[in-house]
Amino acid sequence: MDVQATTPLDPRVLDCMLPYLMHYYGNPHSRTHAYGWESESAMERARQQVASLIGADPREIFFTSGATESNNLAIKGVARFYKSRKKHIITTQTEHKCVLDSCRYLETEGFRVTYLPVKSNGLIDLKELENALQPDTSLVSIMTVNNEIGVKQPISDIGQICSSRKVFFHTDAAQAVGKIPMDVNDMKIDLMSISGHKIYGPKGVGAIYVRRRPRVRLEPLQSGGGQERGMRSGTVPTPLAVGLGAACEVSQQEMEYDYKRISVLADRLVTKIMTEIPDVVMNGDPEHHYPGCINLSFAYVEGESLLMALKDVALSSGRFGIGRFTTEEEVDYTVQKCIQHVKRLREMSPLWEMVQDGVDLKSIKWTQH
Repeated sequence: MDVQATTPLDPRVLDCMLPYLMHYYGNPHSRTHAYGWESESAMERARQQVASLIGADPREIFFTSGATESNNLAIKGVARFYKSRKKHIITTQTEHKCVLDSCRYLETEGFRVTYLPVKSNGLIDLKELENALQPDTSLVSIMTVNNEIGVKQPISDIGQICSSRKVFFHTDAAQAVGKIPMDVNDMKIDLMSISGHKIYGPKGVGAIYVRRRPRVRLEPLQSGGGQERGMRSGTVPTPLAVGLGAACEVSQQEMEYDYKRISVLADRLVTKIMTEIPDVVMNGDPEHHYPGCINLSFAYVEGESLLMALKDVALSSGRFGIGRFTTEEEVDYTVQKCIQHVKRLREMSPLWEMVQDGVDLKSIKWTQH
């Protein structure tokens, strides 16, 4: 129940990878013999599969070690390339740590960063974004689906705003690609980060989409043999790239079915919990939301205590993740255990006891020591 952290490898993906782990072991950058040509052909097919999923040109896809590297490359790469005339970046306060840390690092290099707050429903205020844009803003970086509460930001609207102001738009789409439809041209996305192990592919591989027209320029993070057209030096690991490509192809084929099935299971989990337990709040905008990421707050229960009580269920604090291979039985078991332990923990809570006695907690004047 923690598929936002990672997903299991789809058996169909493993089947595609195995030959390149055993028999076709050539370096994809070796141009003088068949071993290299075989691996290069597999790598380029994987590039096409990734591109197809997001409506991109294969030449706009570059393989990386994962979304963390892709986010670092997008943010630091764009900022440093255009630093002579643009020194301002915009992001949000709820981004993944690798985005926030990249921005903080750039601040030590003299860049200015605006960290936009989000509204109570987890979404950004588009007016605040427009007001934050400055003549020297080079990049806006806002994730598509939040990894903690599952809200979907208005990516198309953000892309339109950035495009009209001639500012590059990057989105960390690790939690969105392969789960909801994404089209980089329709959404006016200039850079996108993708992770293999979030879409039932292998760990250790990801990709970055970089728009060709109008061209986005990046300063590479690492030096070396100039692989990936100089964008990311280092030998591309063919088996992992093949796995990422296969995962993207399977996700494209299964997306509609997966979404419907996950929505049914998510509704089952939320309905059963809220029917049995009062004072439960679902965090994040209920309409602009990916159903496979459910974040609940249980009043009068400490999150860490509940997490420890549910030690036989893989969970993150307050977050329930539902994916392609989650079963109805797993959902029902989680619901049963959650209800059992929330009730038990509330019985130990003095606040819950006061509520049961009819005390209005809002009327109490609390003092802090």
